[in-house]
Amino acid sequence: MFKDFYKGKRVLITGHTGFKGSWLAIWLHSLGAEVIGVGLDPYTDRDNFVLSRIGEKIEADIRENICEGEKIKEIFKAYQPEIVFHLAAQPLVRLSYEKPVETYMINVMGSINIMEAVRVTDSVRVCVMITTDKCYENKEQIWGYRENEPMGGYDPYSSSKGAAEIAISSWRRSFFNPDFYEKHHKSIASARAGNVIGGGDWQKDRIIPDCIRNLESGKTVGIRSPQAVRPWQHVLEPLRGYLLLAEKMWNEPAKYCEGWNFGPTQNSIISVWEVAKKVIDCYGSGELKDLSVEDSLHEANLLMLDISKAKFCLGWQPKLSISDCIALTVDWYKRYKTEDVYQFCLEQIEKYSSL
Repeated sequence: MFKDFYKGKRVLITGHTGFKGSWLAIWLHSLGAEVIGVGLDPYTDRDNFVLSRIGEKIEADIRENICEGEKIKEIFKAYQPEIVFHLAAQPLVRLSYEKPVETYMINVMGSINIMEAVRVTDSVRVCVMITTDKCYENKEQIWGYRENEPMGGYDPYSSSKGAAEIAISSWRRSFFNPDFYEKHHKSIASARAGNVIGGGDWQKDRIIPDCIRNLESGKTVGIRSPQAVRPWQHVLEPLRGYLLLAEKMWNEPAKYCEGWNFGPTQNSIISVWEVAKKVIDCYGSGELKDLSVEDSLHEANLLMLDISKAKFCLGWQPKLSISDCIALTVDWYKRYKTEDVYQFCLEQIEKYSSL
């Protein structure tokens, strides 16, 4: 898919121990990149990162908090990355209500620390900052948000990502301005994906891990926000977007250093209840129960992305239907106990790449 573009390139991933980060590390490793990972310890001993043992295969598996700005700079200086994918974050809406200050420290100041490390490291040419679809000022409109619409966010998580986007825009204009590329030789962009699903995610308050934990223990699957509508996509979909974007930025750095949406097609924008029902159908057993309450913490009921820009300017568009996404995801959870996780992750990547 990317030919030999990533072969031999030094690529640093923050959050490589997380769900999306582990899949990105596996994909980049398979493409021949020299991968440097910077992140905290995995959430559980069943995470994709742990079971795939990708930390043993990459160039460096480093445990460090992105809030430690000077230590991050030291890592950049030591490994001299050429391309940076920043995925490390506090990614949970409900947890952000419990830990709002920590959420802001990680998502805003952590992102600024990464950009500062990029700024002082001459080897870095491309940096893709991963935020979220929740960075937009969500009015729960029935059409998708475009990249030029206002940033915002109701809850601490969403607003912290909106604030991170504003910081990214500021650093781009102040220090990485494309009009003066010949002076700084750096290209920085942000990428916003929808609700990402896939194998190896065990975080709390996420629909797929919640379903699988209950299904494995034979319990009824309780759904907190059954009518909430989200743009669901398999993890490989946005990762392909990030990888493609970084390649485009490398080749034409002043053209692609902007914000980008990588969401699913409209057919994959469905309710939480519908997703859980499809998971049960693929798994082959289980029951659902509505656990919604009137006084629950606020979470958006409707959120959609407009992906026209990525389609027309990058040549990227989703390959998988919502049924395909869930089938691939459930396949991981049905196989992880008995098979070589790294190998069947590669199998899923190769299958996806051949579509």
